[in-house]
Parts: sequence; C-alpha cells; structure tokens
Amino acid sequence: MTIKVVIAGARGRLGSAALRSILNAPNMEVVAVLDYKYEGQYLHGTVVNDEAGGIPIYTSLENLVAATRPDVLLDLTDPDAVFKNVHDAITLGIRPVVGTSGLSIENISLLTELAAKNRIGGIIAPNFSIGAVLMMKFSAIAARYLGDVEILEMHHDKKVDAPSGTAVKTAEMIKEVREAHKQGHPEEKEHQAGARGADFDGMKIHSIRLPGLLAHQEVMLGGEGELLSIRHDSFDRSSFMPGILMAIHNVMERKDLVYGLENIID
Repeated sequence: MTIKVVIAGARGRLGSAALRSILNAPNMEVVAVLDYKYEGQYLHGTVVNDEAGGIPIYTSLENLVAATRPDVLLDLTDPDAVFKNVHDAITLGIRPVVGTSGLSIENISLLTELAAKNRIGGIIAPNFSIGAVLMMKFSAIAARYLGDVEILEMHHDKKVDAPSGTAVKTAEMIKEVREAHKQGHPEEKEHQAGARGADFDGMKIHSIRLPGLLAHQEVMLGGEGELLSIRHDSFDRSSFMPGILMAIHNVMERKDLVYGLENIID
C-alpha cells in the first residue's frame, strides 16, 4: 500500500529535506502541500509557480483532504500554526506526524484526547533523530543514579522557541525517575537575571542560539567527585529523515497519539 502524505511547511529547510526523502521512499507519495499562501499553485522542488506537474498547494486543509484524500499530515511548520493543523487533521481523519516544537503540555493533552476519541494514530516528536532519542533515554537512565542535572541545548539562530522541545522532553523524562530538588548553593543569587537558566523541577536548562549550529544537546549529570556528560549533535537535517519515515509508517498502525519518538523505538 502506498502511504499518501501531505506536508505542512514543505518550503522550509527541514520541510524541503523531508519532501526529498519521502519522494525517494518506497511506498510513499507526497500528494499535496499545506501552506499559508500560494493557493492553487504548484511546488517544484523549492520553486513555486503555476505550472502543472508539481505538487499542488492548498491553504485549506479541508479542501486539500477533499481533493487528495491523504493518509498522513507531516507538520513541520511553527508553534503558531501547528495546533490548529493537527486538531483539524485528526478531526478530518488524517494521521498527524509532528516535528514542530512549541506545543504546550495542555495542547498535547487535548490533541491526545481528540486522537483517542477518533481512534487516529499520531506522533508528536520533539526530535526525529534516532541518536537524539537515544541520548534522552540514556540521560533518563543515568539520572536515577546522578540526580543533579543541567541541560545545555544549542541551535541555529533562526530557531524561535526556547528552550527546545528536545530539552523539555529530556527534562520530562528525567523528572519521571529523579526526586525534585533545588540544585546549586541554597543561597545562590543571580546577579544577571537568567544567568542560571530556566528551572524545570529543580534542573536547569540553558539555551544557546548561534549561526553555524544546527541542533545539539549535552546533558551534564554531576555526582560526588565525578561528572557524566551525554551529548548528541546533528550536523545535517538528513539526520532527521530516518525518524520521520519511521514515524509515518508507525502511525498507519496506531489508534492513539504518542508524544516522543522513544515510544516507537524498542
């Protein structure tokens, strides 16, 4: 069976890479693009024009679904658009695969309930890199024994949300196995606001944004007389493609929505 995929955010850097990957994947077909403009035009690689033969562009998901009947929505847009896109997709019977970070826990909970009600499979993945997911898993294992944790996440300077979805997901996984406590000196004072980073259940998360970076994270776990560092680096967006393809296949078999690629990795 050929899986019919629609991509939201196909003109972005990650979306363009995903488009190429899906077009080259066996048993997958990109049937349309969801965009906020260019209704009625066609996407030819990275070029948009009115020449037929490319991938049709729609600004309405409802109209797109009526015309192309897709199986999966791959959403690689931005935090402002993703909730509505995914909500509408589930309502229309389309399985969402989401690589956009910035969804709140409340939004994820609402979408999870909606997917369960409609018996629609879906995946929200803060990071599609297999290596990054393993880094999160290893960090959660280590935090059972080394409970003082700081997370340093580093991304390109075009990323709009901080901390990253990967950092938040890592902290959530660690929270499940670590007793909450305040780290550092009990009388610690910040002479510059934010110097100690964001606080998550007593852990600290630090966000760096610089040109030249793509997606990098280091989890530092301190113990008496020792330090364990677990680091992952994505140097190219191709690192996300195996996870995206895995998620698209997986949602075809699901009847629920899961948060995190670790839920489909043994």
